[in-house]
Amino acid sequence: MKIAVLLFNLGGPGNLKEVRPFLFRLFNDPAILGAPQPWRSMMAWFLALGRCRAARKIYAQTGGRSLLFENTEKQAHALEKELGGAGDVRCFVGMRYASPFIRDAWREISSFAPGVVVQLPLYPQFSTTTTGSSLEESARRKNFGVPVRTITDYPELEGFVRFMADRTREAYDEARQYGQPKILLSAHGLPERRVRMGDPYPLQCEKTARAFMRALSLPEADATLCYQSRIGPVKWIGPQTHDEIVKAGRAKRPVVVVPISFVSEHAETLVEIDREYADLAARSGVPLFLRAPVCGTDPAFIGALAALVRDALR
Repeated sequence: MKIAVLLFNLGGPGNLKEVRPFLFRLFNDPAILGAPQPWRSMMAWFLALGRCRAARKIYAQTGGRSLLFENTEKQAHALEKELGGAGDVRCFVGMRYASPFIRDAWREISSFAPGVVVQLPLYPQFSTTTTGSSLEESARRKNFGVPVRTITDYPELEGFVRFMADRTREAYDEARQYGQPKILLSAHGLPERRVRMGDPYPLQCEKTARAFMRALSLPEADATLCYQSRIGPVKWIGPQTHDEIVKAGRAKRPVVVVPISFVSEHAETLVEIDREYADLAARSGVPLFLRAPVCGTDPAFIGALAALVRDALR
């Protein structure tokens, strides 16, 4: 039986001209803006226009494009190999707001004609704005009768948590030469209203944080779960990574940032953390600022994803 694995991710612009259409699609998603049509499209148009210039500056620092697709493709190839794909197992990438879209992935899957499809989000923690939105879009685009198994979340996945803990321990050892390190477990933010509507994302991030601290196994470590990438005037969940870096600077403590909601390098890690937060740390008096890498195609992480797929097939 042929098996298709559909990997979900956010997507990003392939060049600077695509930034504004990408932002419009993002904001026009009812999972992001809950307003009814046509007001949602109008608001999305204005938000995309207002955010476009800043977003272009960010993507200009990553080669004039998002790196998310190419890094997700690498993960797809690694997972396909780990699953023993010899033509009977294939991994497909479906992006929510950029090409290749989820609809494109389903067209490819239809041509492959599998006996079963496993849906696997590359978001470890479930949110209605990420995994939830992708699953809804996928349900609309699926156009042929095939059994579908869905993995919704894996906030405590061993290969995911262990990789972060091992890389953090290395950074921690370097940082403590400058004082007692502050570990910031940084996740992508979410508006508070989403949580009030029942979104489980903060609870899932807390699960990841607890599992991480167990795996880190450093009783003296001081870590805080915080959130980044806040935009707009509405209130977002906190504390904010930005504020925690400033606090550490006042105390003259070294900082180790661990991105716990990202599994591939992209603008939020390479620009927001590595450049913007690093600059903020220098201005705030942080003696040393380090960032743990994300999992990417680490064999243990890919192996753990493969185990999730096999469990779903059972």
